[in-house]
Amino acid sequence: MKKLLRGTNTAVLTVAVIGIFILLTFFLHSLKDFQLDLSKNKMYTLSEQTIGTLQGLDQDIQITAFTNPMEDSEGVLTREVTDMVQEYTKRNTKITFKQYDMLKEPSKAQQYGIQQSSVIFESGDQKKVVSFYEMFTGGAGDGSYQFTGEEKMTQALKSLTSKEKHTVYFLSGHQEITLQEMTALKSSLEGENYTVQELNLYREGKIPDDAEMLLLIGPQTDLNDKETELIKKYLDGKGKIYVALGFSKDMATGWKNIDAIMNTYGIKDQHAVAIETKQSTLYDPLTLIPEYGTHAITSKLSQYNLLTMMSLTVALNAEDKEGFTSTPLIRSTAGAYGETDIAGLMQSKTDKDDKDVPGPLNLGYAVEDREGKPKAVLLGGSTFLMDGEITVQGNRDFAMNSIGWLQEKKDQVTIRPRQNEAYQTATLTPGQAQIIFLGAVVIFPLLFLLLGGFIWWRRRKG
Repeated sequence: MKKLLRGTNTAVLTVAVIGIFILLTFFLHSLKDFQLDLSKNKMYTLSEQTIGTLQGLDQDIQITAFTNPMEDSEGVLTREVTDMVQEYTKRNTKITFKQYDMLKEPSKAQQYGIQQSSVIFESGDQKKVVSFYEMFTGGAGDGSYQFTGEEKMTQALKSLTSKEKHTVYFLSGHQEITLQEMTALKSSLEGENYTVQELNLYREGKIPDDAEMLLLIGPQTDLNDKETELIKKYLDGKGKIYVALGFSKDMATGWKNIDAIMNTYGIKDQHAVAIETKQSTLYDPLTLIPEYGTHAITSKLSQYNLLTMMSLTVALNAEDKEGFTSTPLIRSTAGAYGETDIAGLMQSKTDKDDKDVPGPLNLGYAVEDREGKPKAVLLGGSTFLMDGEITVQGNRDFAMNSIGWLQEKKDQVTIRPRQNEAYQTATLTPGQAQIIFLGAVVIFPLLFLLLGGFIWWRRRKG
């Protein structure tokens, strides 16, 4: 009787455990959006911007990955890319994913015209190709690297699904920073559905009708009177302008026309180069890390502690202007000052004196019209937009946020690249490999078998 009861209890307990396990499995399966990311660099945590894009996706997207083992012998890049794609598919059932080996199925790759490992995003007749090499950049030289896959993939989705197109023109003809020197900014803008064009008013003679924004980046010479007249007429309507100044040897004499355009909004160029007195081994006195003002452009930058670094920056100031409201975006520390002796600065002969502008210095403003609509962003520096600087700290975030604010875009803060350490492999000697094999395949299974046999014998005996 005791054996029968003991057996019955065991059977009931076994059924109860199995039932609990099944219920727990169904419960966890019902939590489709629940995920605990324990990876070191949060590899499986998507940004707010990506999640918002996926939640708003209402059309079918086919993602196809073509991989080449010869380009990625360890499979590290492939795993990182495909794992990221899987995170997208988890959050929206309209996204489907396929993967092909280019060596095993070359006809498929030829069908898409793919020559290297790439991810293809398709929706109807539209297609966007992102190569693996676009998603990986080198790190600090110790074998580490950055993975920008989330940014590239989300931009690809937006380009397929967004119906909004914005055409912006970069002014040229005044020794500005060229688009060839700002390829990263141009790529980021195009990924956000901007059409980026260059505009030389000498050649064109007018501002195109589709221009939603003019950008004047780092001019070294002044605009002429006729150009200024065209730009002012454009701005009197719905036109918007983004001005990023910077150092010029002629700035001490003032730029009559550029200054006049800025004065339209009550912003004045103080013709003084900002110098930081705080000593640092990471950057020189002509490089500043500004403090953020309170504004929609900078709110999330402050929240995420994304710093902006600017060099050769001109001090600005603002006065009340009827019809416009200006808000400081960035300012220097109180210890900084504006050097007005440009000739001395070029000869590295600078000492703070009574002619200099005392800190803190305002370095950028956002301007709204009387209806509260964005009208202008006016900055004292422009080097942070160049390829060598835009990836530093939060420079690209600040650039994209300020341009996006002018276009009344609600998405703020570009997606941060993931910092990954160098991929490491463990090399085992034949002896070490044999020990691992014996332990995992022979010894531990044998121990569990003996332990199970001993328990069975004890219960049978008792």
